[in-house]
Amino acid sequence: MSTSHFRCKRIETGMEISMRACFSLIPFALLATPLQAQQAATSSAETPPRTVFEALRPFYDQLDLDHPAAGTGVSLDPAQALTRIAFGSCHDPERAGMEILDRVAADNPDVFIYTGDNVYGDAWSWDATLPELRSAYAALAASPEFRALRAQIPMLAVWDDHDYGLNDFGRGFPFKEYAERLFLDFWAVPEDDERRSRDGIYTSRVYGPEGQRTQIILLDTRYFRSDLTPTPERGAEGRERYIPSEAEDQDMLGDAQWAWLEDQLSVPADLRLIVSSIQVHADGHGWEAWRTLPQERARLYNLLETSGAEGVILMSGDRHSSGIYVREDVIGYPLYEITSSSLNMSFQDENNESGPHRIGEMYAPVNYGVIDVNWEGGSVSLEIRDADGLAVRDVAISLDDLAVR
Repeated sequence: MSTSHFRCKRIETGMEISMRACFSLIPFALLATPLQAQQAATSSAETPPRTVFEALRPFYDQLDLDHPAAGTGVSLDPAQALTRIAFGSCHDPERAGMEILDRVAADNPDVFIYTGDNVYGDAWSWDATLPELRSAYAALAASPEFRALRAQIPMLAVWDDHDYGLNDFGRGFPFKEYAERLFLDFWAVPEDDERRSRDGIYTSRVYGPEGQRTQIILLDTRYFRSDLTPTPERGAEGRERYIPSEAEDQDMLGDAQWAWLEDQLSVPADLRLIVSSIQVHADGHGWEAWRTLPQERARLYNLLETSGAEGVILMSGDRHSSGIYVREDVIGYPLYEITSSSLNMSFQDENNESGPHRIGEMYAPVNYGVIDVNWEGGSVSLEIRDADGLAVRDVAISLDDLAVR
């Protein structure tokens, strides 16, 4: 059996649980491959693989495939005060509508953040070499609109499920270590970057002088995330796919990332933008969101409160609809969240889902998000912009209000 052709059957109902059971057999299947046989012959004392990930590492270490690359792109001076941050998610370069990136470029933001589902490369073939993901990255690298934007605007990126490797998957995705290599190579992450030597793609940056410092924290909500609880009423309003977990061992970020986030919140900053690929505040739907792991969402709110971090705004994507949210009951000052989705993967003209923490209605057509910062005036505006660059949802915030009262 070839490692690259070890496949599991796709099962729609309870897919993640069913696939996890299948993937647990991979280490045993790999013992029959020529690669494993050769290793066994050269080292009789070698410990057999205990997990899918251990079993696949020798294969990936010897794999020699070209990895698509976006190129180095434009750098952003850490000393520069940011006044416009644009972002977006749910973006398929093989689909019509890539010209929205031209609209983003026309807005001339200081930085553009891809907040996940930057390509759609789901591993439906169950091939360990992730041909779908490599093909999707190649299509993005070849897109004229993407190439033009990358040549003009500095970029940051984090993944969500479709560029992690499989719809709705978390830590159990067996090919995640190779998916991480593809991500880092595509986005031209330097070899000495900390992400090259640790699990997960979380990272942070600080821009601007004292008094105008913006910290951008990009979380990895895939690599370490524990299993979700499937709904018993698939498709029911508010319970469409998942319900809040009652498990005691819930995990969204993993111990190392949680500790790292705590450290990041002590870094001096005047505005902190925390990017989560999935929504944090939203309670009106049964799709992926932090609400599906309620202990972890409470942990995030508690950490933000106890850290004393001020100036926090959440950013998210994933939902194929956009909205602006606020909670005034969790950290001592209003905690805003802006969700922008999709760049070109809109499937409906409107979304009327319940939104107890949402400000106004959702916006379902294609869109991107813009955060404008007026340092002199002490204000921030959160905007959802349509395909023509017009603001269709917006909220103005005083920076003074993003402080513990």
